[in-house]
Amino acid sequence: MMRSEPRALQLNEHGQLKHFLTLDGLSHAILTEILDRADSFLSMGEQSVKKVPLLRGKTVVNLFFENSTRTRTTFELAAKRLSADVINLNIETSATSKGESLLDTLKNLEAMQSDMFIVRHSDSGAAHFIAEHCTPNVAIINAGDGRHAHPTQAMLDMLTIRRHKGRFEGLKVAIVGDILHSRVARSQLQALTTLGVSDVRLVGPKTLVPSFFAEMGATICHDLEAGLKDVDVVVMLRLQKERMKGALLPSESEFYRLYGLTEDTLAWAKPDAIVMHPGPINRGVEISSEVADGRQSVILDQVTNGIAVRMAVLSMAMSGQLQSEDGAATGDEK
Repeated sequence: MMRSEPRALQLNEHGQLKHFLTLDGLSHAILTEILDRADSFLSMGEQSVKKVPLLRGKTVVNLFFENSTRTRTTFELAAKRLSADVINLNIETSATSKGESLLDTLKNLEAMQSDMFIVRHSDSGAAHFIAEHCTPNVAIINAGDGRHAHPTQAMLDMLTIRRHKGRFEGLKVAIVGDILHSRVARSQLQALTTLGVSDVRLVGPKTLVPSFFAEMGATICHDLEAGLKDVDVVVMLRLQKERMKGALLPSESEFYRLYGLTEDTLAWAKPDAIVMHPGPINRGVEISSEVADGRQSVILDQVTNGIAVRMAVLSMAMSGQLQSEDGAATGDEK
Protein backbone atom coordinates (compact mmCIF):
# COMPACT_ATOMS: atom_id res chain seq x y z
CA MET A 1 0.00 0.00 0.00
CA MET A 2 1.39 3.39 -0.99
CA ARG A 3 1.94 5.86 1.82
CA SER A 4 0.06 9.15 1.55
CA GLU A 5 2.04 12.26 0.66
CA PRO A 6 2.69 14.33 3.82
CA ARG A 7 1.08 17.49 2.40
CA ALA A 8 -2.07 15.66 1.28
CA LEU A 9 -2.39 13.93 4.63
CA GLN A 10 -1.75 17.02 6.77
CA LEU A 11 -4.10 19.49 5.08
CA ASN A 12 -7.87 19.45 4.72
CA GLU A 13 -9.75 20.28 1.54
CA HIS A 14 -9.53 24.00 2.41
CA GLY A 15 -5.73 23.90 2.75
CA GLN A 16 -5.87 24.14 6.55
CA LEU A 17 -3.73 22.11 8.92
CA LYS A 18 -5.51 19.03 10.31
CA HIS A 19 -2.45 16.93 11.32
CA PHE A 20 1.07 18.14 12.07
CA LEU A 21 3.48 15.38 11.08
CA THR A 22 6.36 17.08 9.29
CA LEU A 23 7.33 20.44 7.84
CA ASP A 24 8.06 18.82 4.50
CA GLY A 25 5.64 20.24 1.95
CA LEU A 26 4.12 22.91 4.19
CA SER A 27 4.06 26.39 2.74
CA HIS A 28 5.64 29.64 3.92
CA ALA A 29 2.11 30.89 4.63
CA ILE A 30 1.25 28.01 6.99
CA LEU A 31 4.55 28.28 8.89
CA THR A 32 4.03 32.02 9.23
CA GLU A 33 0.48 31.46 10.48
CA ILE A 34 1.83 29.14 13.19
CA LEU A 35 4.37 31.77 14.25
CA ASP A 36 1.84 34.60 14.22
CA ARG A 37 -0.66 32.60 16.25
CA ALA A 38 2.06 31.56 18.71
CA ASP A 39 3.04 35.22 19.13
CA SER A 40 -0.53 35.99 20.16
CA PHE A 41 -0.42 33.24 22.81
CA LEU A 42 2.89 34.33 24.35
CA SER A 43 1.32 37.13 26.40
CA MET A 44 -0.94 34.60 28.14
CA GLY A 45 1.96 33.50 30.31
CA GLU A 46 1.89 36.88 32.02
CA GLN A 47 -1.83 36.75 32.83
CA SER A 48 -3.28 35.59 36.14
CA VAL A 49 -5.62 33.18 34.32
CA LYS A 50 -3.62 31.39 31.63
CA LYS A 51 -6.51 29.80 29.73
CA VAL A 52 -8.57 30.29 26.60
CA PRO A 53 -11.58 28.10 25.70
CA LEU A 54 -10.47 27.07 22.17
CA LEU A 55 -10.31 23.32 22.99
CA ARG A 56 -12.94 23.22 25.73
CA GLY A 57 -14.68 19.84 25.69
CA LYS A 58 -11.89 18.21 23.63
CA THR A 59 -9.72 15.31 24.85
CA VAL A 60 -6.00 15.32 24.05
CA VAL A 61 -3.95 12.15 24.61
CA ASN A 62 -0.19 12.34 25.15
CA LEU A 63 0.93 9.08 23.53
CA PHE A 64 4.66 8.90 24.30
CA PHE A 65 6.43 5.67 23.36
CA GLU A 66 9.75 7.36 24.01
CA ASN A 67 10.73 9.19 27.18
CA SER A 68 10.61 12.96 27.23
CA THR A 69 10.02 15.35 30.10
CA ARG A 70 10.23 18.78 28.48
CA THR A 71 8.29 17.99 25.30
CA ARG A 72 5.52 16.06 27.06
CA THR A 73 5.17 18.70 29.77
CA THR A 74 4.98 21.62 27.33
CA PHE A 75 2.39 19.80 25.21
CA GLU A 76 0.36 19.11 28.36
CA LEU A 77 0.58 22.76 29.43
CA ALA A 78 -0.36 23.90 25.93
CA ALA A 79 -3.44 21.66 25.83
CA LYS A 80 -4.56 22.69 29.31
CA ARG A 81 -4.13 26.39 28.51
CA LEU A 82 -6.48 25.78 25.60
CA SER A 83 -8.93 24.24 28.13
CA ALA A 84 -8.65 20.66 26.81
CA ASP A 85 -8.86 17.54 28.96
CA VAL A 86 -5.47 15.79 28.88
CA ILE A 87 -4.64 12.10 29.29
CA ASN A 88 -1.00 11.07 29.72
CA LEU A 89 -0.70 7.45 28.62
CA ASN A 90 2.12 5.60 30.37
CA ILE A 91 3.24 3.21 27.64
CA GLU A 92 5.39 1.15 30.01
CA THR A 93 2.32 0.09 31.98
CA SER A 94 -0.17 0.14 29.12
CA ALA A 95 -1.52 -2.80 27.17
CA THR A 96 1.09 -2.29 24.41
CA SER A 97 3.70 -3.69 26.80
CA LYS A 98 1.48 -6.73 27.31
CA GLY A 99 1.31 -7.60 23.64
CA GLU A 100 -1.51 -5.36 22.40
CA SER A 101 -0.68 -3.90 19.00
CA LEU A 102 -0.35 -0.19 18.34
CA LEU A 103 -3.50 -0.25 16.19
CA ASP A 104 -5.47 -2.00 18.94
CA THR A 105 -4.39 0.70 21.39
CA LEU A 106 -5.43 3.42 18.94
CA LYS A 107 -8.85 1.87 18.37
CA ASN A 108 -9.48 1.72 22.11
CA LEU A 109 -8.48 5.37 22.52
CA GLU A 110 -10.72 6.35 19.61
CA ALA A 111 -13.60 4.48 21.27
CA MET A 112 -13.10 6.77 24.28
CA GLN A 113 -13.93 9.73 21.97
CA SER A 114 -10.40 11.17 21.98
CA ASP A 115 -9.96 14.16 19.70
CA MET A 116 -6.18 14.44 19.34
CA PHE A 117 -3.13 12.19 19.76
CA ILE A 118 0.26 13.73 20.45
CA VAL A 119 2.69 11.01 19.42
CA ARG A 120 6.36 10.51 20.25
CA HIS A 121 7.97 7.33 18.95
CA SER A 122 11.45 5.93 18.33
CA ASP A 123 10.48 4.69 14.85
CA SER A 124 10.66 7.11 11.93
CA GLY A 125 7.25 7.46 10.27
CA ALA A 126 5.24 6.33 13.32
CA ALA A 127 3.11 9.50 13.47
CA HIS A 128 2.44 9.25 9.72
CA PHE A 129 1.38 5.60 10.14
CA ILE A 130 -1.02 6.53 12.94
CA ALA A 131 -2.51 9.41 10.92
CA GLU A 132 -3.21 7.02 8.04
CA HIS A 133 -4.89 4.41 10.24
CA CYS A 134 -6.85 6.36 12.85
CA THR A 135 -10.35 7.68 12.27
CA PRO A 136 -10.43 10.86 10.13
CA ASN A 137 -11.72 13.13 12.90
CA VAL A 138 -8.73 12.60 15.24
CA ALA A 139 -5.84 15.05 14.83
CA ILE A 140 -2.31 13.63 15.03
CA ILE A 141 0.58 15.80 16.21
CA ASN A 142 4.13 14.51 15.80
CA ALA A 143 6.18 15.10 18.96
CA GLY A 144 9.25 13.44 17.43
CA ASP A 145 9.68 10.23 15.45
CA GLY A 146 13.02 8.46 15.16
CA ARG A 147 15.47 10.40 13.03
CA HIS A 148 12.68 11.72 10.82
CA ALA A 149 11.04 14.88 12.18
CA HIS A 150 10.33 17.03 15.22
CA PRO A 151 8.21 19.79 13.68
CA THR A 152 7.05 21.61 16.83
CA GLN A 153 10.64 21.85 18.10
CA ALA A 154 11.70 23.38 14.79
CA MET A 155 8.81 25.87 14.91
CA LEU A 156 9.56 26.99 18.46
CA ASP A 157 13.14 27.53 17.28
CA MET A 158 11.83 29.61 14.36
CA LEU A 159 9.72 31.69 16.77
CA THR A 160 12.79 32.26 18.95
CA ILE A 161 14.84 33.37 15.94
CA ARG A 162 12.10 35.69 14.68
CA ARG A 163 11.57 37.31 18.08
CA HIS A 164 15.30 37.99 18.50
CA LYS A 165 16.25 38.80 14.91
CA GLY A 166 12.97 40.10 13.50
CA ARG A 167 13.38 38.37 10.15
CA PHE A 168 14.64 35.28 8.35
CA GLU A 169 15.81 36.71 5.02
CA GLY A 170 19.53 37.44 5.01
CA LEU A 171 20.32 35.48 8.19
CA LYS A 172 23.22 33.04 8.43
CA VAL A 173 22.49 30.01 10.61
CA ALA A 174 24.87 27.28 11.79
CA ILE A 175 23.55 23.95 13.13
CA VAL A 176 26.40 22.16 14.90
CA GLY A 177 26.81 18.58 16.09
CA ASP A 178 25.16 15.24 15.46
CA ILE A 179 23.20 16.02 12.29
CA LEU A 180 23.01 12.37 11.20
CA HIS A 181 20.80 11.21 14.07
CA SER A 182 18.92 14.48 14.66
CA ARG A 183 15.23 14.77 13.73
CA VAL A 184 15.48 18.33 15.05
CA ALA A 185 18.13 19.28 12.50
CA ARG A 186 16.09 17.89 9.61
CA SER A 187 12.99 19.83 10.65
CA GLN A 188 15.00 22.99 11.35
CA LEU A 189 16.55 22.85 7.89
CA GLN A 190 13.13 22.48 6.26
CA ALA A 191 11.71 25.36 8.29
CA LEU A 192 14.66 27.70 7.68
CA THR A 193 14.72 27.17 3.92
CA THR A 194 10.93 27.53 3.64
CA LEU A 195 11.02 30.78 5.62
CA GLY A 196 13.72 32.30 3.44
CA VAL A 197 17.11 31.56 5.05
CA SER A 198 19.52 30.88 2.19
CA ASP A 199 22.71 30.35 4.24
CA VAL A 200 22.29 27.30 6.50
CA ARG A 201 25.47 25.52 7.54
CA LEU A 202 25.57 22.01 8.97
CA VAL A 203 28.73 21.66 11.03
CA GLY A 204 30.38 18.57 12.48
CA PRO A 205 32.66 15.60 11.75
CA LYS A 206 32.19 13.67 8.50
CA THR A 207 30.77 10.69 10.39
CA LEU A 208 27.94 12.84 11.80
CA VAL A 209 27.37 15.24 8.87
CA PRO A 210 27.21 13.14 5.68
CA SER A 211 27.45 14.93 2.34
CA PHE A 212 23.90 13.99 1.26
CA PHE A 213 22.51 16.74 3.51
CA ALA A 214 23.73 19.22 0.90
CA GLU A 215 20.83 18.02 -1.27
CA MET A 216 18.47 19.60 1.27
CA GLY A 217 19.89 23.06 0.59
CA ALA A 218 22.57 23.28 3.29
CA THR A 219 26.30 23.96 3.20
CA ILE A 220 28.35 21.19 4.80
CA CYS A 221 31.23 22.32 7.05
CA HIS A 222 33.63 19.98 8.82
CA ASP A 223 35.63 22.87 10.29
CA LEU A 224 34.03 24.73 13.20
CA GLU A 225 35.60 28.12 12.46
CA ALA A 226 34.37 28.06 8.85
CA GLY A 227 30.93 26.98 10.03
CA LEU A 228 30.58 29.73 12.63
CA LYS A 229 32.20 32.57 10.68
CA ASP A 230 29.89 35.63 10.83
CA VAL A 231 26.70 33.67 11.56
CA ASP A 232 23.67 35.26 13.23
CA VAL A 233 22.35 32.09 14.90
CA VAL A 234 24.18 29.09 16.37
CA VAL A 235 22.14 25.97 17.10
CA MET A 236 24.00 23.33 19.11
CA LEU A 237 22.65 19.77 19.01
CA ARG A 238 22.86 17.06 21.64
CA LEU A 239 24.98 14.04 20.78
CA GLN A 240 22.44 11.27 20.13
CA LYS A 241 24.51 8.59 21.87
CA GLU A 242 21.51 6.27 22.22
CA ARG A 243 21.10 6.19 18.43
CA MET A 244 24.74 5.76 17.49
CA LYS A 245 25.98 2.43 16.16
CA GLY A 246 29.69 1.85 15.78
CA ALA A 247 32.61 4.14 16.51
CA LEU A 248 31.36 7.40 15.00
CA LEU A 249 33.38 9.48 17.46
CA PRO A 250 36.81 8.88 19.00
CA SER A 251 35.56 10.33 22.32
CA GLU A 252 33.31 13.01 23.78
CA SER A 253 36.35 15.01 24.87
CA GLU A 254 37.73 14.97 21.34
CA PHE A 255 34.36 16.11 19.98
CA TYR A 256 34.30 18.98 22.47
CA ARG A 257 37.85 19.98 21.53
CA LEU A 258 36.98 20.14 17.82
CA TYR A 259 33.30 21.18 17.83
CA GLY A 260 32.34 22.37 21.30
CA LEU A 261 30.91 25.87 21.63
CA THR A 262 32.98 27.91 24.08
CA GLU A 263 33.42 31.64 24.58
CA ASP A 264 36.47 31.45 22.29
CA THR A 265 34.76 29.60 19.44
CA LEU A 266 31.57 31.68 19.73
CA ALA A 267 33.73 34.74 18.98
CA TRP A 268 33.86 33.55 15.33
CA ALA A 269 30.13 34.31 15.03
CA LYS A 270 28.70 37.83 14.89
CA PRO A 271 28.89 39.75 18.19
CA ASP A 272 25.08 39.74 18.45
CA ALA A 273 24.64 36.08 17.45
CA ILE A 274 22.17 34.09 19.52
CA VAL A 275 22.91 30.60 20.86
CA MET A 276 20.23 27.89 20.86
CA HIS A 277 19.99 24.25 21.99
CA PRO A 278 16.93 21.97 21.82
CA GLY A 279 17.95 20.26 25.07
CA PRO A 280 18.75 18.44 27.16
CA ILE A 281 22.19 20.04 27.27
CA ASN A 282 25.36 18.00 27.72
CA ARG A 283 27.58 20.63 29.31
CA GLY A 284 31.23 20.18 28.43
CA VAL A 285 30.33 17.93 25.50
CA GLU A 286 28.56 20.26 23.04
CA ILE A 287 28.64 23.57 24.88
CA SER A 288 30.35 25.18 27.83
CA SER A 289 28.37 26.33 30.85
CA GLU A 290 29.66 29.87 30.31
CA VAL A 291 28.00 29.98 26.88
CA ALA A 292 24.86 28.03 27.84
CA ASP A 293 24.22 30.47 30.69
CA GLY A 294 25.71 33.52 28.98
CA ARG A 295 24.23 36.71 27.57
CA GLN A 296 23.89 35.33 24.03
CA SER A 297 22.03 32.20 25.09
CA VAL A 298 18.29 32.08 24.36
CA ILE A 299 17.84 28.46 25.47
CA LEU A 300 15.27 29.28 28.18
CA ASP A 301 13.38 31.47 25.70
CA GLN A 302 13.05 28.38 23.52
CA VAL A 303 11.29 26.54 26.36
CA THR A 304 8.85 29.42 26.93
CA ASN A 305 8.21 29.75 23.20
CA GLY A 306 7.57 26.01 22.98
CA ILE A 307 4.34 26.28 24.94
CA ALA A 308 3.01 29.05 22.67
CA VAL A 309 3.97 27.21 19.46
CA ARG A 310 2.33 24.01 20.66
CA MET A 311 -0.82 25.95 21.57
CA ALA A 312 -0.82 27.36 18.05
CA VAL A 313 -0.40 23.96 16.41
CA LEU A 314 -3.04 22.27 18.59
CA SER A 315 -5.59 25.00 17.96
CA MET A 316 -4.93 25.09 14.21
CA ALA A 317 -5.13 21.31 13.82
CA MET A 318 -8.37 21.10 15.78
CA SER A 319 -9.86 23.93 13.73
CA GLY A 320 -8.79 22.18 10.53
CA GLN A 321 -10.39 18.93 11.71
CA LEU A 322 -13.66 20.71 12.47
CA GLN A 323 -13.65 22.39 9.05
CA SER A 324 -13.10 18.96 7.46
CA GLU A 325 -16.03 17.50 9.38
CA ASP A 326 -18.27 20.41 8.38
CA GLY A 327 -17.28 19.96 4.74
CA ALA A 328 -17.93 16.22 4.87
CA ALA A 329 -21.30 16.73 6.59
CA THR A 330 -22.52 19.18 3.96
CA GLY A 331 -20.99 17.34 1.01
CA ASP A 332 -18.73 20.27 0.12
CA GLU A 333 -16.10 19.64 -2.47
CA LYS A 334 -13.15 21.78 -3.45
